[in-house]
Amino acid sequence: MTLEWFKSSYSTADGPSCVEVAATTHTIHIRDSKTPEAPHLTVTPTAWADFLRRTVE
Repeated sequence: MTLEWFKSSYSTADGPSCVEVAATTHTIHIRDSKTPEAPHLTVTPTAWADFLRRTVE
C-alpha cells in the first residue's frame, strides 16, 4: 500500500517544524518531512482525534 502524505497546515515551508500525515481506514501515520525514510508513528483514528482535540483546547 502506498500512503498519500500531506504536510500539516501548522508546518512552515522554510522552518524546522515539518510534520506530514497519511491516513488509511484503520491507521494514521505521522512523520517528519525532512527525513521521510525514517520510521514514523502509527496511531488509531481515535487516538489521532483525541490528540487533535487536545491541541485546540
